[in-house]
Amino acid sequence: MPTPAARRVGLFVTCLVDLYRPSTGFAAVRLLEAAGCEVVVPEGQTCCGQPAFNSGDEDTARAVARAVIDRFEGFDHVVAPSGSCAGMLKRHLPGLFTGGGSGWRERAERLAGRTWELTSFLVDVCGMDAAGDALASAAAPDGVRRVTYHDSCSGLRELGVREQPRRLLAGVAGLDLVEMPDREACCGFGGTFCVKYPGISGRMVGEKVENVAATGADAVLAGDLGCLLNIAGRLGRERRPVRAFHVAEVLAGAADRGIGEPAGGKGRRNGHGGRRGHDDGGSGGGARPFSSGAGGPARAGRATAGGPDPGPSSATCASSARAARAGTRSRTSGSEKEKRGR
Repeated sequence: MPTPAARRVGLFVTCLVDLYRPSTGFAAVRLLEAAGCEVVVPEGQTCCGQPAFNSGDEDTARAVARAVIDRFEGFDHVVAPSGSCAGMLKRHLPGLFTGGGSGWRERAERLAGRTWELTSFLVDVCGMDAAGDALASAAAPDGVRRVTYHDSCSGLRELGVREQPRRLLAGVAGLDLVEMPDREACCGFGGTFCVKYPGISGRMVGEKVENVAATGADAVLAGDLGCLLNIAGRLGRERRPVRAFHVAEVLAGAADRGIGEPAGGKGRRNGHGGRRGHDDGGSGGGARPFSSGAGGPARAGRATAGGPDPGPSSATCASSARAARAGTRSRTSGSEKEKRGR
């Protein structure tokens, strides 16, 4: 196995990080570089294909899978700040290629074997722990001392990500992690699930928010942005003063503006008498997509100001699913579109 200094990591940014929360991507780069990895953001990377796969559109999912394989071959590891996307690449991509002779199945299996969720990679591969120097920059957000952690379904159930983020958070000075009741319950996001079954999804996220609030936490952390968008949206609509951050942002000392908070503001706007509805977090004032800041295939730079975040609008789930579908469609070949009759 390569030494830590020789590990060449392809960062799978994910659609939601690129479109809604670039600060998570830059935080992931900081952590991977602190662990001694060379980080590359492949140019032209695509959606993982999960929205199409979960909707039964295997032709589109296969086309996306080919693009992912093409762009991420040649790395020692592929790392995603998302258990959901990492789970798609690791557990489901090979199954899209059942016919023999093309070589795609073997290529998909090789990619799957090198794919990791971020916190799992840092702990299980790089050996990062709470006492190490790699977490020297870790810091709690301003005003946050007590946090609770949400386990995303894919990371927990498909990849076994449970203790890794907690072990790393133990190294954040002044941060108290309090477990919520029923901590392994789904938040109700589920990608397209929340669009197809909004009543069920709404009930599930309502119960999740009740459990978050029961801890008295100042903030909720998680490793999947889809879950965080869903939870933050419900927290805001209920005017609860609980902030939301991706765990990578806290571990990298880059947790400034919580999800759904306006640029330059602190704390949840709906929990402190602010305005409701969608807010892009000041995207016109310097925030930019992660892909534009990463410089294509060149080595990714340091984290900068966070990108546009959705506020706690009722359309958070729907907009996330539409964004993922749009990423899939825009990168699908014309021949595949013809097959689907588009």
